[in-house]
Amino acid sequence: MDQLTHLELAALEALAALGPCAITELVTLVNADPRATMSATERLVDLALAWESPEGLRALTGTLEGLAFAPGGSGLRPRSPGESRPETVAVALARLSPAARALLEHLDSHGGHGTTAASAGDVAATPVQELLAARLLLPRDGGVVILPGEVAVALRGGRTTREPVDQVPALLTSGRDPDLVERTAAGAAYETVRRIELLLDQWGTHPPLALRSGGLGVRDLKAAARVLQVDESTAALLIEVASAAGLLATGNADGEPAWLPTDAFDPWLSATAADQWSQLVTAWLDSPRLPALVGLRDQAGKARNALAPELSSVFAVESRRMTLAALATLEPGQVLAAGTGPPSLVARVCWLRPRRPPSRIEMVEWTLTEAAALGLTGLGALSGAARLLLSGDRAAVAEALEPLLPKPVDHVLVQADLTAVAPGPLTPELARTLHVIAEVESRGGATVYRFTPQSVRRAFDTGWSAAEVHAFLARVSRTAIPQPLSYLIDDVARTFGTIRIGHAEAFVRSDDEATLTRLLRDPRAAAWGLRRLAPTVVVGAVPAEELLAALRELGTAPVVEAPDGSVQIGRPRQHRARVPRDRRPTAITAARETAQLTALITALRAGDRAAASRPRGSGPMSPADSLAALREAVEASRTVVIGYVDHHGTATERVVDPLSVEGGHLTAHDHRTELRRSFALHRVTSVRPATSS
Repeated sequence: MDQLTHLELAALEALAALGPCAITELVTLVNADPRATMSATERLVDLALAWESPEGLRALTGTLEGLAFAPGGSGLRPRSPGESRPETVAVALARLSPAARALLEHLDSHGGHGTTAASAGDVAATPVQELLAARLLLPRDGGVVILPGEVAVALRGGRTTREPVDQVPALLTSGRDPDLVERTAAGAAYETVRRIELLLDQWGTHPPLALRSGGLGVRDLKAAARVLQVDESTAALLIEVASAAGLLATGNADGEPAWLPTDAFDPWLSATAADQWSQLVTAWLDSPRLPALVGLRDQAGKARNALAPELSSVFAVESRRMTLAALATLEPGQVLAAGTGPPSLVARVCWLRPRRPPSRIEMVEWTLTEAAALGLTGLGALSGAARLLLSGDRAAVAEALEPLLPKPVDHVLVQADLTAVAPGPLTPELARTLHVIAEVESRGGATVYRFTPQSVRRAFDTGWSAAEVHAFLARVSRTAIPQPLSYLIDDVARTFGTIRIGHAEAFVRSDDEATLTRLLRDPRAAAWGLRRLAPTVVVGAVPAEELLAALRELGTAPVVEAPDGSVQIGRPRQHRARVPRDRRPTAITAARETAQLTALITALRAGDRAAASRPRGSGPMSPADSLAALREAVEASRTVVIGYVDHHGTATERVVDPLSVEGGHLTAHDHRTELRRSFALHRVTSVRPATSS
């Protein structure tokens, strides 16, 4: 029933409230186009919510109870067994006083039920008593009165609803250039890929710690937002998408649980930007996660963290797909109107799934925001690549996006102010190399890199020589290498490695004896416990790592020396985590679904046998009669149907094979669950023989 549209829900409610009827009668009752009603009825039959009986088309037993509080329902109530209906409802309505008619209309528009303090034996002196006397209202316990379904239909002019139920809410749109929509979406898609690559590359060397609850700390989220130059909600979305795509997971970083790029991150880096984006949005579309909840307060007043396990919903995937599918119905050149377009889309989705929870409205709004940020939509319309993604043709998604993305360039423009300008997105290899040699100063359509002594020294630390740096820049620059940059590289190379550090606790070696002499005489080096062992060797009392950092603070450029005298390359350690695996085997999932279906069919068959065994006019039995009937069934090994009231006060009927009666309990084999169960005798209300299956 949760998958029904507003029209299908109205047709099912009419069947459940009014009883068996011909299909032509149902078409007349439902306020909709006859062909639409016929199509809705066929789907109800396909879903086994309605079936053809000898008396006519009827709803599955118990359906109305599930529809009693359905949003968007018509409020119809069934006629209880034993209640006599008026000979002609229309005649009874015509005889009503204006006050009674007004009360009846009010009840119909407010759910079909109300309360009264008058007794049933009073003379029809009030509108309520007038309606009760005319059998247009039915009394219930506690002074409650309800409106029968046939009376509600008569009030609505022979229809189950006053308004047509087949009118799908229209989307409010405005015109936009389709090419502008595609370019806007492609720009957002490229930014999504670039930012996720930047974030995971940084977290590979400086991973944030994972909370004990499994989420990401608030400070780490704010830091990620500053790095990506976005707000915290967008940063949370990108982090959640990276996790859903299997690029981010928890792992061990220096003995602490932290959020690390997975093994799948490196192959993802080598793919094209279009393929990278396709993998990201596919994961987002199929993810049950709700990134929009990050930062909001829970019931305890605590802010929700990104990547926390509780940020999931079973309705998330369906909400995303329905929202994007509704956008896909727009013609090229049409986009959602600013201001009024999103509410009309919410109304469309609510018509398609009226029984879904109130949070569906927020999920639709979140989907629009996230789709725009990820590049699935542009200016309020779905992109061509997103339409292919919805259709299931994921192989063609990257092909559709590729022509719209900026072409990667393999060169930069080196300038005299020690900067290099990338006139477009760089190839992955060139971008990673420039990140080693230079610092990113600004991002945008053209990325600006700045060369500093620290960045050049970082290149030397990774194993580059001065000649290799000069050759690389000459190869990738379309402009001549300016003299200040050449001097900078040579100056850093001249001092780089002149001091070499080894392990004694730590030792310092240099061919330049004057350099070591100045170091020993420097008052800032007094705390290191340095002493000369040879003209070119000095040892210290602090670890090599601490001494290395201290010497660099003094303005020198030391390197770490290996036992064989070679220079050790100081590369930053890259952390990786394993890709999370789905631990639910397909065979186990299929077996679980088969077991659930088998249990459901068993319960339905037991219910059918119980309904077929129910004699008309039967009432509750006394405890003595029930006990005697059960003992006879035990002796005769006979299957019976018992009426049973559980500890919640719910009355049910069970088909059982009684095995023993002792200690105030009945032990029997329950046909509904196919298990041996114990029933309290004082809760058994009736016992009767069961019909053969």
